[in-house]
Amino acid sequence: MSRQTLDVIPKHRLLRRTLYGLLLAAPLLPVGLACGNDEGCGFGSTTLSGGTVPLNPDGTAPAQPSCGGCPEQPDPIPLLSCTARKSETPGRADVTCSYMTCMNDGRRPEGLREALASRSGDALGALFAHAAWLEAASVPAFLRLADELKAHGAPESLVRAARRSAGDEVRHTRAMQALARRHGATMPDVDLPPFESRSLEEMLLENAVEGCVRETFGAFVAGWQSRTAQDPEVRGTLRTIARDEVRHAELAWAVEAWAQEQLTPAQRERLLQARQDALRMLGEEVEGQRLPEQLIREAGMPSRDQARTLFQGLSTLVA
Repeated sequence: MSRQTLDVIPKHRLLRRTLYGLLLAAPLLPVGLACGNDEGCGFGSTTLSGGTVPLNPDGTAPAQPSCGGCPEQPDPIPLLSCTARKSETPGRADVTCSYMTCMNDGRRPEGLREALASRSGDALGALFAHAAWLEAASVPAFLRLADELKAHGAPESLVRAARRSAGDEVRHTRAMQALARRHGATMPDVDLPPFESRSLEEMLLENAVEGCVRETFGAFVAGWQSRTAQDPEVRGTLRTIARDEVRHAELAWAVEAWAQEQLTPAQRERLLQARQDALRMLGEEVEGQRLPEQLIREAGMPSRDQARTLFQGLSTLVA
């Protein structure tokens, strides 16, 4: 297959210049392996079971369950929140505890339910298993995007690029599963309700958040890992994934560029606001994250200072 056939959408020159500039600086930035009170990084969450709690008198799950049953994690992995939903055990609700970790977000589809982290394996295994889960969840997200683009009359090049991206994510899932198994962990199941039809604006709002902001940042992080991970297998795996993720980010921006003429001024303003809100939330996550030294050293995850640098590059691009 020729390169011209593969490149079905134009390259985003500013995105690539920003990324390459950040990666060229990688050897010059302090590695910051210590995980003291001022060190950290990351974006995303992992989840563990917090046991069960009683249902409300009306038979519904508590909206704000007690987090007392959530397992304690080694400092500095903070507990974010806990949620409850009906259990198979009569009269009880299962509690899910969410913890901050250094994870890539990828393109999360609407309705995706957080997965319970595997209790087997080490910290690296948990990282790779969760990453595999996110890659697997991105497959239906891209297939849905392709169908919606076609339904809304988008150029065939965008439809093909979305379908190709779904195929990329299948390969990424297998690659990350292999890394997880190497460290004794398994990928959680993807729990996703059936999709419903959406308007063009609803599709574009998700694309702005999950594509233009989070997926673009994910491409930056994958590129960083491909240069800094001390584990050669991780570097090699992420090198291939990072190239694909850049194209996925370019697809998100190409979809947004196509849509501008399809929207009213008010809709364009809402799209802009959605990007800004997503950027602000991501910035807060970067500032609040910490992770074990092992993930920075062997998996190449950026320290908090390094994550700030990547985020500043993303902020310039989004602006």
